[in-house]
Amino acid sequence: MGVPGPVPGSPGMPDAPVLDREEVDRALARLGAEYEAIETSLLALQDHAGRRLLEGADLSGTTKERWAATERSITVLWSLFDAYTATLEAAREVRARRRWPSPEDLAELTELLRDDGVTVPGAAADGGTGRESGPAGRGERYSLEELVDRMTGLYARSLDVIVAADAVWSTLPARIDLLSAELQRTRSLAHSVGVRPGEHPAGDDLERITDELARLRAQVIADPLAFWVSSSTGSSAPGGGRPDTGRYDRAARALEDIRREVAAVLDVRQDAEHRLMQLRDVLSRADRTLTEARQARGEVLAKIAASEVPAVSGPPTALHEQLAAAAEYRRRSLWHRLSPLLDSLEERAEDELHRARESLTAVTAPLAVRAELRGRLDAYRAKLARHGLAADPLLVERYDIARRMLWSAPCDLRAAEHAVWRYQQAAAEALVPQQVEGKGES
Repeated sequence: MGVPGPVPGSPGMPDAPVLDREEVDRALARLGAEYEAIETSLLALQDHAGRRLLEGADLSGTTKERWAATERSITVLWSLFDAYTATLEAAREVRARRRWPSPEDLAELTELLRDDGVTVPGAAADGGTGRESGPAGRGERYSLEELVDRMTGLYARSLDVIVAADAVWSTLPARIDLLSAELQRTRSLAHSVGVRPGEHPAGDDLERITDELARLRAQVIADPLAFWVSSSTGSSAPGGGRPDTGRYDRAARALEDIRREVAAVLDVRQDAEHRLMQLRDVLSRADRTLTEARQARGEVLAKIAASEVPAVSGPPTALHEQLAAAAEYRRRSLWHRLSPLLDSLEERAEDELHRARESLTAVTAPLAVRAELRGRLDAYRAKLARHGLAADPLLVERYDIARRMLWSAPCDLRAAEHAVWRYQQAAAEALVPQQVEGKGES
């Protein structure tokens, strides 16, 4: 709503000059245009979709209180506009009396157009608050400009309430309905994979989100202004602010978390058999490795003397029992229970296979040492043979001693290692003259 421009003179001043004919005509033209703008604004306010929704809604809380005050303000607005209209029509009638208005006409027009020539009834004068204005509540007198200022303020406050409520209703219920539809699809999918209230935490969360969305929608419909955040910039424009979507956003994030969890359960359903087969294979390899380690331990104890051989644990009975439980969950389509169990089993099965391999390595270490000593002994004998020294009596004697130790059972690794070392020393001493002679000949 616009405000008419200043008219010549100062309203309310006794010595203000009387308007001349041209000033009167300009003021009437300006006020006529202002009248059209005010009427258009009031009719648009009357037909605003938000206003019709507020009139037909069962309101509560903040919205109920503010809409009651806004309805009173709108009633006052029309009363003020009626007074404005009557005054403008009276001024036009005076101006239409004659082409060249008389001094009396000009004085009367000056009072109507510039001075406090508008009488406002008491209820409209106090803005609908119920406070009496003027003697015995008969009303007050205003200039047209002051009247427009009052109408502008009432209009802005009324429109602010209507626009804010309409913005919340246009934003939140539609979003809530879309999220509720997505929630129903997620619930149906979750139930198909066993994610149900009382059986899975995500099922309980779905119930809580369902209740929250129902409460949120009812509250938004009944009290939209409770979900309106005024503009932080301090803007006085009607509707300056935004809908508060905090509760909706939290529900949407919670539903997204549940959707991801249900998707993970669905993935389990799709590849459960493959994962179970892999688990059986890993545990089978772990069992075979442990069996091999136990057999190797018996061999080591029989063939190696004076050696500490670690004990070998039994098969992972608990893991096999849990694997059987996982297979049962799959058979009964308890995917929500199968999902975390498979994740745990896969990690523990790999750990068990790694442990079995380490156990086999630790148990067979003495055999590996014996094999390395045998290889070293034969390698030195072959080297001596290439130099024609294999028949040396000392070397033959030390070789036989080391060989008997390494090929006897049980084998004393410490003594055998010492015997191999003595053979190496003798071989090294025997090879020195050969190397010196080779250098002399060159």
